[in-house]
Amino acid sequence: MYRPPFDADAESEIIAMALSDHVTFAQIRALHGIGPDEVKVMMRRRLKPGSYRAWRKRVRRFADRRAVYK
Repeated sequence: MYRPPFDADAESEIIAMALSDHVTFAQIRALHGIGPDEVKVMMRRRLKPGSYRAWRKRVRRFADRRAVYK
């Protein structure tokens, strides 16, 4: 399914939500209609490589400790 690219403001909001420890991927999907894989691609494209790796490590670590996280 083709989705037009997000404008800069929407993309910034999605990134801020993804970086937050209090917002789940389900909430991002409800507001913006994109799933976890698309969020990860966006984060990889917009963040520095080290920042992306640190974010993924944090998300994975919290997901292992909690039943419901991102």
